[in-house]
Amino acid sequence: MIGLAKTAAGPGGLALMERPRRPLATGEVRLDVHGAGVCGTDLHIEAGEMECVPPVTLGHEVAGVVSELGAGVDAEWLGARVVTETYYATCGRCPLCRRGRPNLCPWRRSIGIHVDGGFAAQVVVPALNLHRVSDGVELHAAALAEPLACVCHCLLDPSVVGPRDAVLVIGPGPIGLLAAQVARACGGEVLVGGLPRDAARLALARSLGLEVTEEPSARESFDVVLECSGSASGVAAALASVRRGGRMVQIGIYGTPVHVPFDEMLLKEVDVRTGYASTPPSWLRAMTLIERGDVQLAPLVSGVVPLAAFADAFADLRAGRAAKLVFDPRLDG
Repeated sequence: MIGLAKTAAGPGGLALMERPRRPLATGEVRLDVHGAGVCGTDLHIEAGEMECVPPVTLGHEVAGVVSELGAGVDAEWLGARVVTETYYATCGRCPLCRRGRPNLCPWRRSIGIHVDGGFAAQVVVPALNLHRVSDGVELHAAALAEPLACVCHCLLDPSVVGPRDAVLVIGPGPIGLLAAQVARACGGEVLVGGLPRDAARLALARSLGLEVTEEPSARESFDVVLECSGSASGVAAALASVRRGGRMVQIGIYGTPVHVPFDEMLLKEVDVRTGYASTPPSWLRAMTLIERGDVQLAPLVSGVVPLAAFADAFADLRAGRAAKLVFDPRLDG
């Protein structure tokens, strides 16, 4: 089958190519991919800024329908509408795995990075990773359950935002808009900050009922600042905006080294947290938020495109002309 793959290390090296359709091992399922979101991680991999094991089919934000079961998998999964966690394998024995932190396992292998992912008609994943999607959630939008689970890991394990906390979200991209909705669901009073070039994304934030600004305050006025831009200016603004003794959560990924004003962090005694990827509990929280309607996914989908449109899709995302683009491998180029 044809997949969108990273063919070699370094910048570029993205191409549509024939990829193997391998047999299922015990405990695995095959998904027919209906939606696979393009993540900032995919942009970093294409730019040679993040690791992968080429040649490998990219794509880890995946929603689809179970079309084949490996040995030992419950027959009730066949035909189910699902999303999937990103782990293909972890060791299960290291201290991190045993403490419920498989996202940090040194031997972790993930779809779309170490093994073939969802930018193809089908993808193979462990059945243990599956989460059912209700009929009321469209599968193109459901692909955003994966970034939502990552946000839940950052903000809810344990909870960072409390009722009536003043929360500033820096960066109105998909991660920022998901984080803003989660913070609001926790009772926070949320302001989404962006730049003039983010006008379309800020308009999207307004449509979600969020307050926005193109001039985030530099006053020490926010109990919590969520840095979602993945930029050096974003982290500097976050540290300038958080109150003394406040909380900052770094969610955005930079991809390259950046200068961080650590003295600002020290002098204000800022509690800084991060979160990498997701954990099984964060997935349960994400699916609950979706089912309750506390987080809307569909408005964040700017477009659904065929794999053949990958060059334009990546360019539009880099330029900020779209919020989230989703590949549907069933579409003709």
